[in-house]
Amino acid sequence: MKLQILAVVCGMSCLVLADDEFKQKVQVTKTEHVDFPSGGTVRLENSTGELTVEGWDQPGVEMITVKSTKAEIASAGRENAFRALDRVRIAMERKGAELVITTDFPRHRGFPPPSPLGSATNFDLQYRIRVPRDTRLIVGHDVGEVHLDGLTSDIHATVLQGGITLRVPPEGQYVIDAKSDLGNVISDFPGSAKRRFWLVGHEFMQSSAASHKLYLRDGFGDIIILKIRTPQTPPPLNR
Repeated sequence: MKLQILAVVCGMSCLVLADDEFKQKVQVTKTEHVDFPSGGTVRLENSTGELTVEGWDQPGVEMITVKSTKAEIASAGRENAFRALDRVRIAMERKGAELVITTDFPRHRGFPPPSPLGSATNFDLQYRIRVPRDTRLIVGHDVGEVHLDGLTSDIHATVLQGGITLRVPPEGQYVIDAKSDLGNVISDFPGSAKRRFWLVGHEFMQSSAASHKLYLRDGFGDIIILKIRTPQTPPPLNR
């Protein structure tokens, strides 16, 4: 009897290990490159997930997207998972000096909903986009974190839910208009700040004669505006 019980326990353990071994997240990565001049406008419509836009010193726009399932999937279900991820579509279309990046995906409503503000999704999505530094950027983001780094022109970003982190050159001169309905606004640049909506919202303003504007809106999340810190080269050692 003891041997039979031991055999059953060992068999169940092997099944559990085998099941764990064959489960993993399904992921699809895609890299695209579009010729695009400096000084143009890049517009993102309906983006969701984690968005990173970086300025670089190369001509053109490069976009890397990573779509993945939220849950680990057994081998038998991976074909359906790939089909579901295929319904999440990111497209780039150039219209003269403007590049439009649109995201289209099915929305799933559960109960209780994961967020009172945003739409529920059954996938994770990451974007890493590189654009010329002097690109004018317009972002309309659904739910998720937004990171903007090294851009030197106008930025207009609205986020339904999720933080906005912006890193810009310290010598830049900007008109800043940043507001969060449920969150804080933190800035390395001088300006005036005040609370909104029963002390749960926050806004930050800086008016100047600068030619570039930072317009940032967040429904639920913090806005952080940072100066890019470049480490100073240490002096040579005396010998």
